[in-house]
Amino acid sequence: MPEPATPRRLLIVDPCDECHRLLPGLKSAGWAVRSSTLGAALEHPCDIGLLRLQASHLRHPDAVKDLIKRSNTEWIAVLSAEELRLQNVGDFVCEWFFDFHTLPFDVSRVQVTLGRAFGMARLRGKQTLPLEQPEHELLGESRPVRELRKLLGKLAPTESPVLIRGESGTGKELVARTLHRQSQRHNKPFIAINCGAIPEHLIQSELFGHEKGAFTGAHQRKVGRIEAANGGTLFLDEIGDLPLELQANLLRFLQEKHIERVGGSQPIAVDARVLAATHVDLEQAIERGRFREDLYYRLNVLQVVTAPLRERHGDLSMLAHHFSHFYSLETGRRPRSFSDNALAAMGRHEWPGNVRELANRVRRGLVLAEGRQIEAHDLGLQDLDDAQAPLGTLEDYKHRAERQALCDVLNRHSDNMSIAAKVLGVSRPTFYRLLHKHQIR
Repeated sequence: MPEPATPRRLLIVDPCDECHRLLPGLKSAGWAVRSSTLGAALEHPCDIGLLRLQASHLRHPDAVKDLIKRSNTEWIAVLSAEELRLQNVGDFVCEWFFDFHTLPFDVSRVQVTLGRAFGMARLRGKQTLPLEQPEHELLGESRPVRELRKLLGKLAPTESPVLIRGESGTGKELVARTLHRQSQRHNKPFIAINCGAIPEHLIQSELFGHEKGAFTGAHQRKVGRIEAANGGTLFLDEIGDLPLELQANLLRFLQEKHIERVGGSQPIAVDARVLAATHVDLEQAIERGRFREDLYYRLNVLQVVTAPLRERHGDLSMLAHHFSHFYSLETGRRPRSFSDNALAAMGRHEWPGNVRELANRVRRGLVLAEGRQIEAHDLGLQDLDDAQAPLGTLEDYKHRAERQALCDVLNRHSDNMSIAAKVLGVSRPTFYRLLHKHQIR
């Protein structure tokens, strides 16, 4: 015999007499129903919540908002006709609740709404990662991220320097923190310094520290970042921006394992594992005389490459939903899902700023969204019109892609049809035939 279906858990908060009269029908439909006060609601895990919304809740809404944010499920408001006429109740319900019902209940409509809410709650649960995960957790299930996590598990226990390469916004510092967290040094300091963000005249003092009186304004001894990392991990972000003079000093530290403070004469032993990151081509910088080759080989003992977001197929939607929940706590708004148009627009976007850009756009979308979902324009992305919408047959997709390719190449080479055809890899007659086919020019 097949196993019985797991009961769907419904929590009714601050129930009224009408709510109690719903119970027999709900139980026969497979709902496991419990009731609770608002203050104790978080003690009862549920799949769907039903809240008897009253005027007192609207006067002091923070408790309701906190419940909805922390329970991470869908909630349905129950109101009387009088409460529905209260000022701002419409905005509050639309902002925080999946749906609402007015008393007396239409039982069949309640059943349909609960079913829809349950489906949405399950979908949200699959798309959202727990907020309790560490801030430096590498999120995603795409092949590049899975391979990266596997590689970091091998590199973390070693003491060798690691060079982390990748575009801006791809999580190079997250990689460094993960290496530290999984290493034998995890309970020691993790010291990060952005070599491109510190003025050149201060960076030597920041890295190596200085003695009292070493220069004008040095009123007391300062411990540098390298010394502060003793026993732990030193992360040098944007190492390609380090001035050549400081590159020589850093090389000396890597070779001899000791430093001297500015204005000091005594060597100070420092035991720190060095991780470095860059988004620039260091090999090209070496050729141009901007980066020391001997330092490059000292830092590039082991190497990690972070993938751009456009290559992390399947992670985009999951990450967007994660940031929606994460930043909802900051903005004070309910986490929102994304409309089909928003998801399609995100899929078409190139994401030059990678995950950092995605996080910032979702943060913006939460603030600007007026409806139940975040739309493409809330994210600062272009809405797809009907001709571009991702619907239709495979031939429709091919037709749109072919036309887009023609438009793109014409934007760059409109003054030379031969070059335009060559870029597309077709003959000039074929190129003109395609222009005619798509009624371009």
